[in-house]
Amino acid sequence: MWSWVAHRVTGVAIFFFLLVHVLDTSLVRVSPEAYNDVIGTYKNPIMGLGEAGLVAAIVFHAFNGIRIILVDFWAKGPKYQRVMLWIVLGLFVVTMAGFLPRHLMHVFGGE
Repeated sequence: MWSWVAHRVTGVAIFFFLLVHVLDTSLVRVSPEAYNDVIGTYKNPIMGLGEAGLVAAIVFHAFNGIRIILVDFWAKGPKYQRVMLWIVLGLFVVTMAGFLPRHLMHVFGGE
């Protein structure tokens, strides 16, 4: 149940990020100065934490999506869905453990 909710929430969050990303990137054609101003507002620690949250959402959504495909299209998928959920969570933790330290050093360390 919670993986279902998390999959929907991460999907909606990624959608809204992409919507904002397309809109702010399209500013470069309208006004390069406005584009530079918008991009400048993104260069702060709060947005750095938002980037980490975005990566977490994408990673979970991707791994859980593969699990959902296996549950739906693999004959033994329903039998192993709980095991696959733990595998997804393990892969998520390992992936984020590799990403977060470097990203947060960049965000807070001024690299």
